[in-house]
Amino acid sequence: MSIRHGLLALLDQGPRYGSRLRAEFESRTGSTWPLNVGQVYTTLARLERDGLVAPGGEDASGHTLYAITDAGRAELREWYARPVDRASPPRDELSIKLAMAVGSPGVDIRAVIQAQRHATIKAMQDYTRLKVQALAAIEQGDSRERDDVAWLLVLEQLIFQTEAEARWLDHSESRLVRLSLTADRRAEPAPPQATDPDAGPDAGPASAKSRATRFPRS
Repeated sequence: MSIRHGLLALLDQGPRYGSRLRAEFESRTGSTWPLNVGQVYTTLARLERDGLVAPGGEDASGHTLYAITDAGRAELREWYARPVDRASPPRDELSIKLAMAVGSPGVDIRAVIQAQRHATIKAMQDYTRLKVQALAAIEQGDSRERDDVAWLLVLEQLIFQTEAEARWLDHSESRLVRLSLTADRRAEPAPPQATDPDAGPDAGPASAKSRATRFPRS
């Protein structure tokens, strides 16, 4: 998540102080990624150091305002135009958990998958319920419609993400079952070869010649 560019996007709409930036960021994203004021001011300090924002005076209440610079606007436009890089995906705790669980003694990986599937489906249901609320708010057309639309987009991304995660969990469980069956088949002893019942206990498999002798053609 790019807090840096999120704050630049808000400052592009006009000067703001730290607490207002925090509130607007959380309103726009539905508090999906909550920020604390310390994060906001730390990021603002780095943006100022890089010449992307500058102090913009104070408001009537004495809050220090920050304003985006021309360099900040150029950085923001570049961010909008640049696709998100997937070459180095962020670490995913669930993927790491399953990877570590494979082959770990005493870990029932199918139980891990089932527990996660239950939590994932519940999250999907919660997001869907919130989506209904966001759509209702948009239809009412109140003054926060822009934030509601932004929140709707975030919710729909979360819904798609949890749907994909549920499908991946189903696939992972099926994969483990198939691999387990394959391993079991490999571990099964080979079936005994047929032997000549008329031979002694030490005789080997019946030969074609002996079968022909016992079962002569008419």
